[in-house]
Amino acid sequence: MIRRCLLAILLLGVLGGCRGPTATGVAPSPSVEPSGPDSESDETVETVPATAKDVTYKGTQRLDLYAGKGSGPRPLIVWVHGGGWQSGDKSQCLPVRQGFPDRGYSVACVNYRLSAVAPFPAQIEDVRDAIAFLRTNAAHFGVDARRFVAWGSSAGGHLVALAGTTSGSTAFTPDAAGSTVQAVVDYFGPIDLVALATTPGYTSHANADSAESNLLGGPVLEQTEAARRANPVTYVDRGDPPCLIVHGSADPVVPPPQSQLFHDALQAAGVPVELRVIPGAKHGGPEFSAPDTVDLVLTFLSTHLGPP
Repeated sequence: MIRRCLLAILLLGVLGGCRGPTATGVAPSPSVEPSGPDSESDETVETVPATAKDVTYKGTQRLDLYAGKGSGPRPLIVWVHGGGWQSGDKSQCLPVRQGFPDRGYSVACVNYRLSAVAPFPAQIEDVRDAIAFLRTNAAHFGVDARRFVAWGSSAGGHLVALAGTTSGSTAFTPDAAGSTVQAVVDYFGPIDLVALATTPGYTSHANADSAESNLLGGPVLEQTEAARRANPVTYVDRGDPPCLIVHGSADPVVPPPQSQLFHDALQAAGVPVELRVIPGAKHGGPEFSAPDTVDLVLTFLSTHLGPP
């Protein structure tokens, strides 16, 4: 009897593609495209040990620091994770996964308050405070306070774009000088939340339960002033740092025209900006870790910050 039961289990495993049950005993359902900017399929946990882990920069908010190889103070990439402002954490650190510490760049991966904890502007306040903390402690961490890069994807792209366009101002922080950045790398970040929510094919972002509505504390189209305050494009001026924008042409979550809008506004203001649209790429994915995309980022950083 025991042998027959074991045989039956083995046969079921083979016929079922060896897919075991979940914790509830039900086979997992197919993946569903997210309704908000929270798909980070090209990001995984870090692949190298952090030099300083779980460093408290403000209240309960923490960051991890990965030291770049080389002598002397290293340029610093401040990585801001995605997840629709409502999920994700600092372990999702794309520059570390892509080996930027081995290329001479230190990387700080930061947590920030998620929208379930606090609505906007808590997220950008935390990001700017993290930047200021890192600059204050630049000598301790061995980083060059004159070469800070804000880089993020999706919701993180929105936050680094906002950090860039408010760089040098007291918007969202009293420390205007400390929270400046010298370059921005924005991967498919939302730029104008009302325009996003009214783009044909993307109008689910206007729903009351969308990531953007959760961020603003109410439906996007009813929170137009809050949305304006949260839009990176609101603050664009000629003093903004150089920006590299990368977006997939087939992004089903954040429409590519969002990045075109940002590019055009920065260009009109006289800010050095480059937009790369990757044909066929979606919301994250292997195209954003491909060698030519990594080289694009390296060339941009070397051009505007000098070699590491």
